[in-house]
Amino acid sequence: MAERSFAKEVQHLRMGDGELFRGEGILAVTKALLQSGVSYVGGYQGAPISHLMDVLSDAQNILGELNVHFEASASEASAAAMLAASVNYPLRGAVTWKSTVGTNVASDALANVASSGVKGGALIIIGEDYGEGSSIMQERSHAFAMKSQIWLLDPRPNLPSIVEAVERGFELSEASNTPVMLELRIRACHVSGSFTAKDNITPSFTLSDAMENPTRDYSRVVLPPSSFVHEIEKVEQRWPAAIDYIKKHKLNEFLGGHKGKVGIIVQGGLYNSLIRALELNGLADSFGETDIPIYCLNVTYPPIKDEVKGFCLDKKAVLMIEEGQPEYIEQSFNTILRNADIQTKIIGKEMLPRAGEYTGQVLQEAIRKFIEAYAPKWLRHAPSLPVAQLTAEEKLSVAQTVPQRPAGFCTGCPERPVFSAMKLVQKDIGEFHVSCDIGCHLFSILPPFDIGNTTMGYGLGWAGASALNADASQRTVSIMGDGGFWHNGLTSGVGNAVFNKNDNVLVIIDNGYAAATGGQDILSSRPGNKTKSTNNPIAKAVRGIGVEWLREVNTYNVGEMRKVLKDAMTTAVKGPKVIVAQSECMLNRQRREKPIRAKAIKDGKRVVRTRYGVDPDTCTGDHSCIRISGCPSLTIRDNPDPLRDDPVAWVNNDCVGCGVCGENAHAAILCPSFFRAELIYNPSFWDTLMARIRGEVIAFFQKRDDKRRAKYSFGTAL
Repeated sequence: MAERSFAKEVQHLRMGDGELFRGEGILAVTKALLQSGVSYVGGYQGAPISHLMDVLSDAQNILGELNVHFEASASEASAAAMLAASVNYPLRGAVTWKSTVGTNVASDALANVASSGVKGGALIIIGEDYGEGSSIMQERSHAFAMKSQIWLLDPRPNLPSIVEAVERGFELSEASNTPVMLELRIRACHVSGSFTAKDNITPSFTLSDAMENPTRDYSRVVLPPSSFVHEIEKVEQRWPAAIDYIKKHKLNEFLGGHKGKVGIIVQGGLYNSLIRALELNGLADSFGETDIPIYCLNVTYPPIKDEVKGFCLDKKAVLMIEEGQPEYIEQSFNTILRNADIQTKIIGKEMLPRAGEYTGQVLQEAIRKFIEAYAPKWLRHAPSLPVAQLTAEEKLSVAQTVPQRPAGFCTGCPERPVFSAMKLVQKDIGEFHVSCDIGCHLFSILPPFDIGNTTMGYGLGWAGASALNADASQRTVSIMGDGGFWHNGLTSGVGNAVFNKNDNVLVIIDNGYAAATGGQDILSSRPGNKTKSTNNPIAKAVRGIGVEWLREVNTYNVGEMRKVLKDAMTTAVKGPKVIVAQSECMLNRQRREKPIRAKAIKDGKRVVRTRYGVDPDTCTGDHSCIRISGCPSLTIRDNPDPLRDDPVAWVNNDCVGCGVCGENAHAAILCPSFFRAELIYNPSFWDTLMARIRGEVIAFFQKRDDKRRAKYSFGTAL
């Protein structure tokens, strides 16, 4: 169950020629694929294109009507390998994933398809996850495009430009027999807008046609001597063909003014930020009209020499806005100009940061510096606007006023108790090395758990500790999510450990979904899926690969989780030890249960909801429960006892009734202040009667206790 359903929005994909299509960037991409006559689509979810996979999944009926095959691939490598269908047949195919990590995983297949070349159009839609909101190492896809000679599109972030990039991307691929990358940043994926739709196209040559009429061309197989010929083809045939197509169809744009001694070259994906920065400097209006010449690179690779020379020939200096390091485009353009003996100065990283996202403020400051240095007259004609930046004192004030809010586990997350148990085990047997993995469980490296030493990649948690396999007094613990397990971990982690007789411990957190990427179904998901095979147990796969020491535990049972983990760390049994910690992702559970519960309450049906709380009279104010749990719903409030200053623990209304707070308190032998309560909606007569009886009984004993207390107090006073 994905975090968002596009079941309603995908109906717009049926729009025909001339109709106005409105929606987000990811919907526009899907519509453009259908308008382009795509035959097959695959991919692996991951920000910022997770929702593109969700859209494709929700649109399977529409895809089926057009004979388009869709796969939620097992990994990015699986998706990239699908492009093999376009090597021998005139089939248009598209795949998608999160870059650069997904591109790294897919690199073997991509390098091969780039070498063999393609007959049908092959489009790779990559979510460029670079910048302040990124969740991965800071790298760019540009280097991979250069390495393998794959053309890279970076369209302006508006729907018409994105749609045109998809359509032109297929044509460019076919014209040059080369795969094409189309990078979309998160703002492009979710930008809203409109474009004029075209009719969807059913491929004239289908997948069935290819299967029933197989074609074999030895020259397309990446094996010597063909692979040597492929390299020559790239340089002498495919590259010139791509250049010709890009120039002929004017994929790059010359915007703004046509004259002037200065200009700006910008990656297409950064165009909107550039226009905003120009507007803040009084050099453009809110509609993007400006007198400064702009060369917008909707194709960032390969460079078009004639366009670069033509734009720079009459200019004294050009500001190059290229995000990230190294400055690949800046270096390339400098080489082009110097070889042509054009002395235009390209100003890039000397005025712009070498690392980090080029936000509006960053660009605003750089543009003002550039204009002041090379064309101050532009600023004389522009209104005097202050540069929107904070002073050092203001930044410090903000930092002191606004508390940090690091990412963390959701309320009721079933992964949190795993790390609570791990902290308790460390208290018993001492510190041990923890090899982390990609996924929600990586939040364990942050407070309050502070658990985790390294992370090497998706599904590589156990492989990341493989070198630490010596005869020692302490074992290592590795973490792996169910998504990572099926993606890469079964072979690279578990299989590798079995083969090498690893004596360490792996905890596989089985929450039923690829939770970190939005709750997509995977092989071991419990709910049925009409188009996918689910309910394939992780434990069965682990046993099948040769693991003998295996335990399955409910994550919410902190005491049992603690016991099993301690056993794994201290047992005399040699060999790999695997713990499958199971409980459903709470977000997906709430998405499923909340609407049902709300409808039942509205219909007048009896509904019982479990809640937990803390007795303020019993709570000591030690807050050990918070330090060992970290649940957002477990917080503090003022102590009701006027004789005590320490705030008491308190469970707020966000509580989802998972019970981990109480389990932690019990497992850690903390104070018995937690209680469990049941909230009853639309109570029955029996519920009302029992509540009245309980109230009267409690009131009776409370009054008796008050009388005894009053008598004791009176006697003491005498």
